[in-house]
Amino acid sequence: MTRLLRHALLVLLAAWPVAVLGQTPAAPPPERFAAVPPALRGAWFSGECTAPQAMLQLTARSVARLPEAGPARLVRFIILQPRGEWLVGTGGGAEAPRLMLRDSAGMLQTAEPDAKLRDERLPGDTPLMDWRRCPGHPAGFAMRHGEGIAMLGMLEALEAACAPPSGSVLGCVDSLILAGDASGDRVLSIAELARLVRGMAWVLATAEEATPERLLVAQGGGLVAGVATARLMMDSLDYDGDGRLSAAELAQDRAVLAAGVGSGAGTPIALDGIQDVIGLLRGLTQGLLLDP
Repeated sequence: MTRLLRHALLVLLAAWPVAVLGQTPAAPPPERFAAVPPALRGAWFSGECTAPQAMLQLTARSVARLPEAGPARLVRFIILQPRGEWLVGTGGGAEAPRLMLRDSAGMLQTAEPDAKLRDERLPGDTPLMDWRRCPGHPAGFAMRHGEGIAMLGMLEALEAACAPPSGSVLGCVDSLILAGDASGDRVLSIAELARLVRGMAWVLATAEEATPERLLVAQGGGLVAGVATARLMMDSLDYDGDGRLSAAELAQDRAVLAAGVGSGAGTPIALDGIQDVIGLLRGLTQGLLLDP
């Protein structure tokens, strides 16, 4: 299993409890848009709708550029600020990539300025790209990117439900169920869990600027890894054995602290031996899940 898919599995399994327990986010800049305006969200295409050269997917806090050929790009905005007629989104990390957006008579124009270009000079001589809406999403793009784009939107919903200070374990679990519940029965099956893993594999591959060929490899690996991880989660958390995960099972022992008052009878046992056994089991599990 590739390093990319290892990360996808670990992120999916750990995302909601880590988000709930995470540190308080840094204070936002004084002037900032909470999200990309709804009118600009969704799929945009470069070139003719019959044979587009690239697709641009805008969510509330992310943009994914998906060319027909060449590396993809995913920027998750930590800052969105107006600058004249433009909206400038800045991503995280050392590079702090920027994307400029503006509505242009029903079309979308974007610019990706060089990192060295100062904010007050934007957009400068940065090349502009024109994007259009298409009446129907081209089948090739939908087939290659549909699950990943769906996961990108789900990820933002999960972050909103799980992040402090307003996030809670129960709200986070409900959001996870809502995100993954394709059938509408309010529980997660193996197929629905596997879908989430495949979607995260796409998100991570796009963030690493994968080519279309690498994206296909990541998604292909996700088909196998998704089912394996889904079965592991089912075996670990399906307490009633019905083959599906409910919100109550996902929140078991996590939403409310157990009383943990213990018993006055008995004597303490040596924990060293137990730790050795747990270490053996952990090593076996990691070997089965994470070895190439």
